[in-house]
Amino acid sequence: MREARGAAARRRRVAGALLVLSLVAAATGCQQSAGTGNTGTGRTAAPAPTRSPGYGTVFLGVDECSSFGRESFTEVPCTSEKAAARVLARHEGRVGGGQSCPAASDFVLHISEQKPAADEDGDGAVPQGYACMRNLEDPHPGDPGGGGGPRTVVGDCVYSAGRGEVRETSCAGGGATAPEFKVTRAVARRADCPASTALYVQLGGAKPVGCARPV
Repeated sequence: MREARGAAARRRRVAGALLVLSLVAAATGCQQSAGTGNTGTGRTAAPAPTRSPGYGTVFLGVDECSSFGRESFTEVPCTSEKAAARVLARHEGRVGGGQSCPAASDFVLHISEQKPAADEDGDGAVPQGYACMRNLEDPHPGDPGGGGGPRTVVGDCVYSAGRGEVRETSCAGGGATAPEFKVTRAVARRADCPASTALYVQLGGAKPVGCARPV
C-alpha cells in the first residue's frame, strides 16, 4: 500500500505540474446580454501550478484549496496561511458547454488539456476542465450584488455595455461603473416578469430569465 500511495503521489505531482490555469469572471469580469450567456475576461496563469504530495487524485478537487499569486495558482492545504480560495465544484470540459458553477462561486479556474510525451504512470494525458472557486475571506464578488462571479443571480446589479450586452457591477457602488439595473426575480418566461421590469437578463438554470428594474 505504501508503494502504491507513493506512485500515486508522483503521478499527481506530474499531472499538477502540467496544468495551466487562467482566472476568469473576477470581480468585474462578468458579461451578460439579454440573449446570450456569461463570458469573462481572463489572464493566463504562468508558470504552471504546482501541488504537494498527499492530495486526492484530482488536481483542485472539491473542497481543496489554492493559493493566490500574481501569475500562478498553487494547490495548498486549506489550513495553510497561503490558502486563499476553496473549490466548490470541479468539472471536465469547457465552461461554455459544461455544467454551471454554483451561484456562490467567486471565480473560475480553467485547466488546459495537456498531452505530454511521457509521464511516470504512462497515461500521457491531463483532461481539460475547470474549478469553481470561492474566496476564503471577503470580498465575495459572486454573492448577490457583489459585482462579479461566473454567474448572474437575483440581487445582482448590471450596467449597459453596448451592443445589447450588460455587465455586472457592485450594487453598493464604488466600482468603475455605477449600477443601472438590479435583477429582482428569476422566472421561466419573460411573460412572468412583473410590469416594472425594464430589462431581461439571461441567468441560465431552471429559471433562465432575470427580471431587472432600474436603480
